[in-house]
Amino acid sequence: MKINKPKLNFWQIWNMNVGFFGIQFSFGLQQTAINPIFEFLGAHHNELPLLNLAGPVTGLLIQPIIGAISDKTWLPKWGGRRKPFFLIGAIAASLCLFAFPFSPGLWFAVGLLWVLDAANNTAMEPYRAFVGDKLPDEQLTFGYQMQSLFVGAGITLANFSLFLFQDWFSVPADAAASLCSVGADDVNAIPTWVYYSFFLGAFASVATVLWSVFKTPEIPPTDEELVKMKQEKADTSFGKRLFFPILEIVHAIGNMPKLMWRLAAVYFFQWYALFCYWQFITPMVRKSLKGISDADTDRYEGIMEACKSGAEISTVDTAFAQNIQLLSEQALAQTGLMNGTYNFVTMITALALVPLAVKYSSKIVYVVSLILTGIAMLSMPYINNEYALLIPMVLFGIGWAAMMGIPYAMVSQVIPEDRRGVYMGIVNMMIVIPMLIQTVTFGTIIENFLGNNAVNAILFGGVFFIIAALLATRLNVKNSHRAT
Repeated sequence: MKINKPKLNFWQIWNMNVGFFGIQFSFGLQQTAINPIFEFLGAHHNELPLLNLAGPVTGLLIQPIIGAISDKTWLPKWGGRRKPFFLIGAIAASLCLFAFPFSPGLWFAVGLLWVLDAANNTAMEPYRAFVGDKLPDEQLTFGYQMQSLFVGAGITLANFSLFLFQDWFSVPADAAASLCSVGADDVNAIPTWVYYSFFLGAFASVATVLWSVFKTPEIPPTDEELVKMKQEKADTSFGKRLFFPILEIVHAIGNMPKLMWRLAAVYFFQWYALFCYWQFITPMVRKSLKGISDADTDRYEGIMEACKSGAEISTVDTAFAQNIQLLSEQALAQTGLMNGTYNFVTMITALALVPLAVKYSSKIVYVVSLILTGIAMLSMPYINNEYALLIPMVLFGIGWAAMMGIPYAMVSQVIPEDRRGVYMGIVNMMIVIPMLIQTVTFGTIIENFLGNNAVNAILFGGVFFIIAALLATRLNVKNSHRAT
């Protein structure tokens, strides 16, 4: 059923999207800091994909289920249809972010990532549907690009905080002491300055979502919709209600518009490549910019194991380990600067893409954005200057701005209003399934075909972006029917 919705002004659309800032600050820390933290706690390159399994698995399960449930929910005392879910998710994510830097070991950090990702997905899916619920078709592109702006802003602050806190608070002498606490069984090599970014994220996660909750009312269901919801609840047994979200997802997939099937093919290559980038950009910087060889890494890990076992460490080995630790911290900070740069570009270009999409079509803007991102990834490994590395991040940022907004606006035009939540959840399934495949396949690929080399992983991702761009030329909104 098509609902006539009033147009909103700039600040109304701004306020409804502010909460996405906090959610994306959390995702920014996941993208940049989680994998280096895993490495600080002893993880190896080929283990990183599997250690990131939480993202795709929780996204696959949480987002479509929350979307289906929220479609059939109306809780006026708790904010409405979508707001209760992204508020609960934001609070849980805030608690996880506060706890994360205190991880005593790799096992704890990996487990906490599962909880954090589930919380973020609980918050994010209803937010995607929330924008579609509130805006008429002619404002959808603007609304989702505003959301893209806050994606850029949140991740920008997360990454710049890592870069600045490393510069302000990193103490090499303390790093050496933490590396070689002789006789300690719980050596924790997470730098103290990393804590501050997570504390800032914990505050932002809750504060910004509360802003949107209090500033933006939801559109209430019609009397007919409320009667239908109550009748369905009364006529359905508890067991059927328990499995309803799954049945709803299956039915929605069976009626998916052609556009979404084609978008799924694009997303496979796009999100597989993005996961390669997030996992291996810091290892790439360690190798290509900081000059840390595989032999250096092996020696460093040997010294770390000796530290944990309480062995006596020579002055030479201690100095070497301290230097590698410092270079690794600088690599993490450089990644923060790079990721912050591309997300800053996303923030300032997101709304500029709206008139381009109107003039040249959303498809063309999206295809060009994927090509630019592919060029960025293919060029990064060959740049050995820390500031020159920011140039491809400009291209990456333009691409990210389009990826985070335009596909959602395209999908919103071909799905029914009363099933927006479940279909936005299915879009997320298209994101997380490639990520899931990447986590279980790429460890073997990089180890056996790419020389266990992070540089080759980044180049691999660049090729996949070009393939995604070619497939995106098949996306035509006008030729897609609205699902029923």
